[in-house]
Amino acid sequence: MPELDPPRDDLRPSFVAAMAEFEAEGRGGDDDHSAIGGYLRSRQAEWATDELFRAFAASVRAEALEETPRPEGYVPATELWWVDGDEWLGRIAIRHSLTPSLLEMGGHIGYDVRPSARRRGHATEMLRQVLAICRTMGIERALITCDVDNVGSRTVIESNGGVLEDQRAGKLRFWAPTG
Repeated sequence: MPELDPPRDDLRPSFVAAMAEFEAEGRGGDDDHSAIGGYLRSRQAEWATDELFRAFAASVRAEALEETPRPEGYVPATELWWVDGDEWLGRIAIRHSLTPSLLEMGGHIGYDVRPSARRRGHATEMLRQVLAICRTMGIERALITCDVDNVGSRTVIESNGGVLEDQRAGKLRFWAPTG
């Protein structure tokens, strides 16, 4: 049964295969502002060896720490990986706070499920579990956004109690309870 784990060093083969799936579907271009897009554009060299991947996973875990240096406009974020044994199925991240930009477009939570694992309920369950974690972090309701035409993601959000607030710049904005 899949579970949420902090980024794990032993998942390199499955993680690399998942990134290849994302790349094959066209992710990673300059217009892909997601975490996966960033990984594909600028971090692939960090997956070349087990040693480099250990450092990559540690750096992803460190993003949750307030003291970790980050680009301006970025906030601490806890990324968890959805894994089944040694298979990397997806990722979900909790942004600890909202900047004005995240309030408009990004929200508290972002997630991705590898293409070969989609349409099996993984995103719905990841979001359900992460909303409970948000509550322990003091986030009483979480902002979650998705593209207007992403029916699957909209369904995931609404299945977890997300209530549509509005649409801005091609994104739907939902607020979901965390308790």
